[in-house]
Amino acid sequence: MNFGDRVKAFGMTNMLLESELDDIEQEYEIELRDQDREKISSEIEEAYFPQFSKELRDEASRMSRNYELFYCLEKTIRNQISELLEDTYGESWWCDKYVPPNIVGDVKSRIRRESESGITPRSSEPLDYTNFGELGEIIRKNWSLFSSVLNNQKALDKIMFSLNTLRNPIAHCSLLAEDEVLRLELSLRDWFRLAE
Repeated sequence: MNFGDRVKAFGMTNMLLESELDDIEQEYEIELRDQDREKISSEIEEAYFPQFSKELRDEASRMSRNYELFYCLEKTIRNQISELLEDTYGESWWCDKYVPPNIVGDVKSRIRRESESGITPRSSEPLDYTNFGELGEIIRKNWSLFSSVLNNQKALDKIMFSLNTLRNPIAHCSLLAEDEVLRLELSLRDWFRLAE
């Protein structure tokens, strides 16, 4: 099954699970999902969202699609990396042998800083603490393995550079210019073309 088929299957499986959970909740008159959280979110949206200017809300709405695209692509790339390395080298693949030592060290520092800040950790996976440039380095270090699923290392470098550049305005709540939205869409297409 190719990657696109796996993504579609994942989406369909989630929709089926949601439907089955709805049926179970209805049949047994129980709540399996946190309805209070949805109620609180709705109350917050009704109470506070209108206090933002219409222009700002419209801008956020336009940017939400870009964020969704970027989020899905970034998570997909991370999953592809971890799955391929784990399938090949086992669960302990995160080490200096397969990940450049400077990245291993930088990730340890990021995890420690996040832990010391008292916030909820973003993940238990070290790979989730890397940036696009570092993801590209991990792939290049293991190119003999990734060349079986990605067809061109120079194209990979170009795509990862473009995505890393686009990530900053998206992550820092800046409106993307029209040509940058196009660049994001092209980078998305380029990534999937790279994996054909």
